[in-house]
Amino acid sequence: MQTNTPPRRTTRLTRRGRIALVVTGAVLAGTAVAVPLLGLNDEVSTRTMSLVIPEGSRANQVYEAVDKALSLPPGTTRKSIGKAGLKLPAEAQGNPEGYLYPATYPIDDKATPQSVLQFMVDTAAQKYNKAPVAAGAQHNAMNVYQTVTIASIVQAEAASKAEMGKVARVIYNRLQRGMPLQMDSTINYALDRRSGRTSTDDTRIESPYNSYQRMGLPPTPIDNPGAEAMRAAINPEPGDWLYFVTVKPGDTRFTTDYAEHQRNVAEFNEMQQSTARPSGPSPAPRPSPSVPAQQQPPLSESPLSESSFSQPPLSQSPQ
Repeated sequence: MQTNTPPRRTTRLTRRGRIALVVTGAVLAGTAVAVPLLGLNDEVSTRTMSLVIPEGSRANQVYEAVDKALSLPPGTTRKSIGKAGLKLPAEAQGNPEGYLYPATYPIDDKATPQSVLQFMVDTAAQKYNKAPVAAGAQHNAMNVYQTVTIASIVQAEAASKAEMGKVARVIYNRLQRGMPLQMDSTINYALDRRSGRTSTDDTRIESPYNSYQRMGLPPTPIDNPGAEAMRAAINPEPGDWLYFVTVKPGDTRFTTDYAEHQRNVAEFNEMQQSTARPSGPSPAPRPSPSVPAQQQPPLSESPLSESSFSQPPLSQSPQ
């Protein structure tokens, strides 16, 4: 297996499922951070729009939202990445995933895809390169880019903000024990989907983001995490958990014992079958991957691995 293991002492695409990228005519209230206008000069603009990038948005969603905000043909912002000259960490290799900081960005009619993306990246750098994140990363024997990657997984996996610290701890515990992360969120990222239960076949795909087959962290973040996920990544909750599954909303169970985890997964699957609509097919429970002899048991099910990544189209507002 290929490895990307850190050196040792080295709004939802999240599961909230309500995230949408919205362009409105006024700054929206909320947890997003407002930043200055993104025009190319100091002239007073005749048009001001607000581009909202929710926590957990993926880069391709951000590109689409920027296209819409600037009234550009679809795909324009994505094509501009190569010439944008974004000031990204060397580890990113030009990929801004994880550094398109979620915030509310007021923009004017002088803005360009390059100026908007650069401001997002600059905002991320200001947040990530300061003491709390940089010091937290060092304390956890990580670099900042690895910490952003962990935060992006936390953002996608945690069913609530209250669970983020525990999810982060599971990630660190698995890395420290040399166990594969086995997170469904990385599989969904590899398959470019935001919903759907992970099947056994899914866990066999050839991808550097397949955290069932490859050790360590994925090569890049899998979304653009928010402040709470980053806080969890630099200050995970103390514990020795290795497994977790959300049996039902508000009931996420963390455990160190594989047998207990399997019982929790069985209860999750039973509940899914019992609550399936009579008029539609029941989602087939994903069997646990086989466990070869002398191999540590898999995570098996991450929280809400049923179709809970679904979110409205980009043209819709959050519900």
